[in-house]
Amino acid sequence: MHDNRKGGALTESTLLILLSVFSPNHGYGIMQFIEKETQGRVVLGAGTLYGAINTLLEKGWIRPYGGFDGRKKEYLITDAGKDVVNGELLRLEQLYQSANRIVKGEYSHA
Repeated sequence: MHDNRKGGALTESTLLILLSVFSPNHGYGIMQFIEKETQGRVVLGAGTLYGAINTLLEKGWIRPYGGFDGRKKEYLITDAGKDVVNGELLRLEQLYQSANRIVKGEYSHA
């Protein structure tokens, strides 16, 4: 995971994982959410997903939710994770606006 806390771009998978835990969710639920939201374009394997979850836990962007007494582990986004998502949405919006201006011929090098 090459996501940069200092304003660099998130990977698509990281953003999707963070979005999937705005409500408590477990690993299989996260995988289903991502596959559904991307119409099957992004499918994460279990190893990739749990590696990413561990990284997000270490960064403090998600946290365990509830007890794990024999139930599936659930995760929930933290306030820090929400800040990261909001920053990424702003970055993507700025990128979209720039690209849209260029494609529409509204960009000048002046």
